[in-house]
Amino acid sequence: MQSRAETVDLYLAELPADRREAIQAVRAVILKNLPKGYEEGMQYGMIGYYVPHSVYPPGYHCNPKEPLPFAGLASQKNYMSIYLMCVYCDAEQEAWFRDAWAKTGKKLDMGKGCVRFKNVDNLPLEVIGKTIKRIPVRKFVGNYESIINPATRRTAKASTRKGVARSATAKSTRKSASTQAKKTTAKRAAKR
Repeated sequence: MQSRAETVDLYLAELPADRREAIQAVRAVILKNLPKGYEEGMQYGMIGYYVPHSVYPPGYHCNPKEPLPFAGLASQKNYMSIYLMCVYCDAEQEAWFRDAWAKTGKKLDMGKGCVRFKNVDNLPLEVIGKTIKRIPVRKFVGNYESIINPATRRTAKASTRKGVARSATAKSTRKSASTQAKKTTAKRAAKR
């Protein structure tokens, strides 16, 4: 469920009391451990933690108008969730995170980068805090760029090569068809 709230305070105000309390507890841990350079605000209908355009002007490659997402915190229909792009984009961080979580004995309900929880007691808040604290802006942006830019360059080069090849093939096919049509027309005219 995406909220239309324009501020974090408005987002929190629209939550039921039990959800608000849980989200505020997780938010307090995130804010306490959030390295310098990141900002908190509303992003994608939830509380977002991101690298602002003033620090990373290109923004998020999926939508450059959006700042680069680092983490998110949301109340969904059937659960609450913490979105950890900082774990999703980095296999080493993900391994560390899963190992640290496992050592707490708490069950981890996680997709690629989304940790789902029903109440704050299901979360090892110290692991959430350490995860956030481990990744300064420079490291996060560097990792993000190492993932995005090479793929973008390869894809662009491949598309350009394919486009040139397709274009050249199409041109030669059109030329051949045109030349063949002219020859056929000339033969017909000669037979008359």
